[in-house]
Amino acid sequence: MSLRSWLFVPGDSDRKLMKSEAVAADALIFDLEDSVAPEQKREARRRVREYLASRRERPAELWVRINALDGPLALDDLVEILAGQPAGIVLPKVRGPRDVIMLGHYLDALEAQHGIDLGSTRILPVTTEIPEAIFRLGNYTSCGRRLFALTWGAEDLSTAIGAISNQESTGAWTSSFQLARSLCLFGAHAAGVAAIDTIHANVRDISGLRTVCEAARRDGFAGKVAVHPDQVAVINESFTPSEHETAGAQRVVDLFAANPGVAALMLDGRMVDIPHLRQAEAILEKAARFV
Repeated sequence: MSLRSWLFVPGDSDRKLMKSEAVAADALIFDLEDSVAPEQKREARRRVREYLASRRERPAELWVRINALDGPLALDDLVEILAGQPAGIVLPKVRGPRDVIMLGHYLDALEAQHGIDLGSTRILPVTTEIPEAIFRLGNYTSCGRRLFALTWGAEDLSTAIGAISNQESTGAWTSSFQLARSLCLFGAHAAGVAAIDTIHANVRDISGLRTVCEAARRDGFAGKVAVHPDQVAVINESFTPSEHETAGAQRVVDLFAANPGVAALMLDGRMVDIPHLRQAEAILEKAARFV
């Protein structure tokens, strides 16, 4: 199951944690990493654990972004927050699939400790934040059933390579970051999971957000990360099939149902074949889930 909207919520603020309950995001990501000052990390970890433990009835999936796996904080994050049974872990600064596999081993032990169903805590790695990770985006097929989706990030990568900017004057990604985005997209689909587009940092630019959401869905992304509650409605709308799309998809499905055993047919003067049928079925499945 893919999720359309993923909203980051800083973990160091009770007010923001409570406010997130009113947001219609498909997933909330309680952040212990970049949005939390070093001196607040321990307190944020405690707040998120307590929040998770008190919210057994969850309208949205509750995920947690821990600190980088190769740093000193990740294991402490996991030990504390797994008691609250999050739906999944967002793993930043991923070096490659081996980090996902290693995280899976930690989760095996912690799920057993807390009586959580083995393998139920899923993983969303941020796959492009360090340069070496770019060259491993085709290898996530080895990560196993915990892998839920792949997403990418531009800000940390910009810092890592010394880029003055990661966007053109038009707002489009520069060629280097277009490459990272595309490799994440293809890497996700090669691994059989959803691709989730990165943030749109300008929270006041709702028109621009809509444009990049539409482009992302056109290209094959299943959803997008939000950094502000005001972005969620646009993301949900953009990644939900419209009535027009749904009606067109239903016509394709009905056409093949009326012609069993035929792999290529004509519809409104154009040829449709099995890939079109699979695409139509996917549209209807997503529409049934979200409309």
